[in-house]
Amino acid sequence: MASAPHVLAVANDLPIKTNEPIHSGKVRSVYWLTPEDSARLIREKGYDVAPDAPLAIMVISDRISAFECLWHGEGGMAGVPGKGAALNTISQYWFDQFKAAGLADSHILDVPHPLVWIVQKARPVMVEAIARQYITGSMWRAYSKGERSFCGIDIPDGLERDQRLPELLITPSTKGIMEGIPGVPEADDVNVTREQLIDNWSAFKFRSAEDVDRYETLLREGFALIDSHLQSLDQIFVDTKFEFGYVTDASGSEKLIYMDEVGTPDSSRIWEGESYRNGHVVERSKEEFRQLLLNTVPDPDVLLDKQRMDERFELAASLDVPTEVLLQVSATYTSVAERITGQKIRLPEDPRSEIIDCLDANYGLIQR
Repeated sequence: MASAPHVLAVANDLPIKTNEPIHSGKVRSVYWLTPEDSARLIREKGYDVAPDAPLAIMVISDRISAFECLWHGEGGMAGVPGKGAALNTISQYWFDQFKAAGLADSHILDVPHPLVWIVQKARPVMVEAIARQYITGSMWRAYSKGERSFCGIDIPDGLERDQRLPELLITPSTKGIMEGIPGVPEADDVNVTREQLIDNWSAFKFRSAEDVDRYETLLREGFALIDSHLQSLDQIFVDTKFEFGYVTDASGSEKLIYMDEVGTPDSSRIWEGESYRNGHVVERSKEEFRQLLLNTVPDPDVLLDKQRMDERFELAASLDVPTEVLLQVSATYTSVAERITGQKIRLPEDPRSEIIDCLDANYGLIQR
C-alpha cells in the first residue's frame, strides 16, 4: 500500500510472528512476540532482561494525529514523510543520554530499523506527567479564564502568555480510568495532585510511596538534561510528556524506567530561541500542525470542544490537508531530529520491505 514515497501509512499488517492481537494506536503498532521467540532473542542478543520477559516489536508509522484524530493529505498521502524515523531517532537519542547520565533505562532493547524498536514489556505507572517550563497551550487557556491552581500547585497572578514560569511545573494526569480514588473522577486524563499520588501510590501502580519521589526526580533530571542540550542549540524546551513503568532485569531486580517516547515534536513543545527573544513564538513541534488546523478549519471550536467529537471525526475524515503543508511538517520533524542528534535522518525508500527483510534475516521474526 504505497500512499506516498517514503511514507509508512499502515503499520499493523506486517507478517511479524505473533500469537496475540496487534495493538495499534494512532501512530504506533505493537506486535507481542511468542514466549519462544522472546526467550530466543534474549539468549541470542544478550538483552539485560529476565529470561522469561515478554518482548514486542514496536513499529511507528508516519501517520499524523492531532486533536485525537488522524489526518490525511491530498492524493491519498496518509502520513508525513520522515516523521516516524524522526520520532524514533529523537526518543532513542534522549533515552541513550538518560542512561549514559545514570538516570534510568528505557523499555528499548534494540533498534533494528529506523521505524522499529524491540522493547520489553513494562508494568506502566498509571500517570502521564507533563513538565511545563512556560505557560502556553491548554494551561494558558485555563489561566486566562482565571484558574490559578494546577494539580494542587498555585501560580501567581500577572503572568503573560508564553512567559517562563517561576519554576518547573509538574502536572500529572491519570493514564486511563482510575476507580475508587478520593477526589479523582473516574475518567481518562484527569489532573491529579502530588498528594493524591502519594496517598494512593498503589492504585497508580507505583511500587511504593517513595517511588513517587523517584519518578518525580527522574522527570526533573530528564527534563533538565534535554533542556541543557536544547539551550546549546538556541532552542527553548517549553514542555514535554513523560511516562514511566517497571521492568525486571536479568539479575531479578525490579527498576523504574522511562517508556513510550520523550522529547519529540509529538510529545513536546520546542521554540526557536532567537524568535522568542524578538517577541514572537516559532514552534518546532506538532503544535505547528495544530495551529494550522485551528487557523484553517471553518469552526475551530470543533477541534477544541470534546463535546463535539462526532463532528471532529467527520472533519478529519473529509479534509484533505494540502501536500505542501504535510511536506512543511515533514521538514520540521526531520530538521528537529537532525539538529538534536547531529546526524542526517535516513528516509527509507521502501519502509515496509526494509522492515520485513531486517526482521527476517537478523531476528527470524517473519511468518513464512
